[in-house]
Amino acid sequence: MARRLLDAGFPLAVYNRNREKAAPLEAAGARIAANPRDAANGADMVFSMVADDGASRAMWLGDAGALAGAARGTVMVECSTLTVAWVNELARAVAARGGELVDAPVTGSKNAAAAGELNFLVGGSGEALEKLRPAFLVMGRSVAHLGPSGSGALIKLVNNFMAGVHVAAFAEALVWLERSGLDRAKAVALLMEGAAASPVTKVVAARMMADDFTPNFLLRLMAKDLEYAIGEAAQKNVALQSAATALKRFHEAVTAGQGDKDMAGIVETVRASGGAG
Repeated sequence: MARRLLDAGFPLAVYNRNREKAAPLEAAGARIAANPRDAANGADMVFSMVADDGASRAMWLGDAGALAGAARGTVMVECSTLTVAWVNELARAVAARGGELVDAPVTGSKNAAAAGELNFLVGGSGEALEKLRPAFLVMGRSVAHLGPSGSGALIKLVNNFMAGVHVAAFAEALVWLERSGLDRAKAVALLMEGAAASPVTKVVAARMMADDFTPNFLLRLMAKDLEYAIGEAAQKNVALQSAATALKRFHEAVTAGQGDKDMAGIVETVRASGGAG
């Protein structure tokens, strides 16, 4: 995302907790900031993309946080997959500093980000969105304005809840096929042409078939997203039972040391555990 902005000519300051990860951006023309406060200093827009609520809180709050360095009127953008409760708390903190928060989590993983094909799911005011639109359209192919602050965070959790269930279900289905005696390749090809073949199922099917678990979307982050989704739905008296079943599979994989692999790596744990039982 940062490289897309740089390539489009946006002046950019970057902070990463692991400075080595920011080094290639420095070589491409970004200013490497000492902390989030330094990164936000003088910026018209501030974007955050981190793993979870705790990491987001560390980026925005405190003496070294981005809010401490941002000028009044700055538009702050949280692109991470987070709980709605934290996004709403952050929106209040941003407003107290004279800024405006837009929550804009994305669909699309590493390859989509590199190609500028992310989809932004936006919660916030229409005015703030228009200020951000030029940057969004450099980093993504679509921008969906869903409502007030928190709306993007909510729909992203719904999206990832459904995606996580699909991934876990296909892992079980694949192991079932592998032990059935059928031609695995023919069976999967047939399934991928049918009603059960969602886009995410097609993506992970190819990775599972090839035993290629190079990270695109980390398995442990899908487990986190399912946990967040279960908690959010429970506040509306909705029990995500299918999410709970999928989460059990993802927790087994994390415990087995698969957490830093691609989410498709869940199939390894299903294979080791004796299938779908």
